[in-house]
Amino acid sequence: MFYIMGVDLGTTNVKAAIFDENGKHVAEDSLEVPLRQPKPGWAEQDLNEILSVATSCIRNTLEKANIDPSKIVGIAFDGQMSGLGAVDKNLEPVMPFDSWLDTRCTPYIKKMYKYADLIIQRSGGAPGYSHGPKILRWKEEMPELFDKISKVVVPATYVASKLAGLKASDVFIDYTYLHFSNVCDLKNIRWDEELCQMFGIPAEKLPRIVKPWEIVGKLSKEASSKTGLLEGTPIIAGCGDQASAMLGVGIVEPYILFDSAGTASVLALSIDDFRPDMKHKVLLTARSVLPELWYAIAFINGGGQNLRWFRDVFAFSEKEVAKHLQRDPYEILNEEAERLSPGSDGIIFVPHLGGRMCPPQPHFRGVWFGFNWGHSKAGFYRSILEGIAYEYSFYLEIIKDLFPDASFKYTIVVGGGAKSDLWNKIKASVLEMPYVKVNRREGAVFGTAVLAGYGSGLIRDIKDFIKRVVTIEKTMEPVEEWKKVYERYRKFYRKLLIETDHLFLEFLEGECDHDRRN
Repeated sequence: MFYIMGVDLGTTNVKAAIFDENGKHVAEDSLEVPLRQPKPGWAEQDLNEILSVATSCIRNTLEKANIDPSKIVGIAFDGQMSGLGAVDKNLEPVMPFDSWLDTRCTPYIKKMYKYADLIIQRSGGAPGYSHGPKILRWKEEMPELFDKISKVVVPATYVASKLAGLKASDVFIDYTYLHFSNVCDLKNIRWDEELCQMFGIPAEKLPRIVKPWEIVGKLSKEASSKTGLLEGTPIIAGCGDQASAMLGVGIVEPYILFDSAGTASVLALSIDDFRPDMKHKVLLTARSVLPELWYAIAFINGGGQNLRWFRDVFAFSEKEVAKHLQRDPYEILNEEAERLSPGSDGIIFVPHLGGRMCPPQPHFRGVWFGFNWGHSKAGFYRSILEGIAYEYSFYLEIIKDLFPDASFKYTIVVGGGAKSDLWNKIKASVLEMPYVKVNRREGAVFGTAVLAGYGSGLIRDIKDFIKRVVTIEKTMEPVEEWKKVYERYRKFYRKLLIETDHLFLEFLEGECDHDRRN
């Protein structure tokens, strides 16, 4: 029996898993990664800390599996997509990793957005808290550090490059990340010279582009001693976490809706061609792992992070109860929220604590609207679940407008948020569409392991393999009596965004003026 290994480098957790040649789950391990937010708008991570956690995860998973390391035919990595790091000529970080939750590049989003039509047409999506504006901020505000940059990296490519002992000049990125670059020719899978020159981004600092299943190197002797894997184990490029999650839950055909309920809240539709959203400038068009498959995607910047924030700031008693009962605090919060009626007794939550990205309105922030002395903690929590669903309804409206011939039977949900049946029922009721969970709870890390299998030659055909091992396990229908309530709330939510747009803009400009004076 041979085995494959995937490693998912998420925003707050690293997960590694081993599967056998038939896709059977063998072992896994998960460890937290610190996300540092020392000031409002800041969100940074240490790339070497991510590397260390990933190394420990791999070793722990291998020990749990209790298998001969020589039977592992390959390892691949996926990871968070929109943030960006940078390395010097020695493949060492030049600065902390600039997370996609970091909003300091807001002024540079505005600069790039003047050319939004051209960027969308070529790269697939408008600039947001993505690679282009982040690079511009570094260049403008940290010129000495910028000059030291040899290549820009994402966490997955950094970890893979370090474990393979690559030179900085050999650093890579696969094509599933490119829509976040803002300076690529996505259809032809290359960097766009005109866009790079337009924004003054040196093309030589951008990594080479590879296929997700390409072998980029082999495990070094040093990495072998730290991970327990055999020296020379093939390292496969892997892909972005959303692309691997789509693959891992069985999306290998066009016109399937997908909800990734992770740190970001993502709604996407698989499609069969490059069709950038020039009309609304809401959806990003991205490449999937499969060359013939694309996806149209919209996301809430830190949608799932809102729940983590609420847990850590407000849910002290629930955390204590959960610790005593050896349960997940979110389970306690969900049980309390489930006792409430739809609409959270009149509270509406605007989930854009990290700015609105689809469409790019980085000046937006969070709001609780309509609460009074009679509302409970559970109401505020449930309103977060509902607010994200209301935003999804806007995304779905855009999807239906741009793809009128597509018919949707259901939405496949994956990620930590998929564990909440309450949240799934809320989303199903707001979108008026069944939500389904598949048998592959591993999601992204399974999709990445499949790439390791395909890149190493163990798996002959990705689509056939996925269709054989992924099946629908549970369907959650919309709650009929909730649908009418949510119809009213989602309309009011939309109105609330329209009415507060100029207020957020005015408020943010005032804050920026204050920061400049101080």
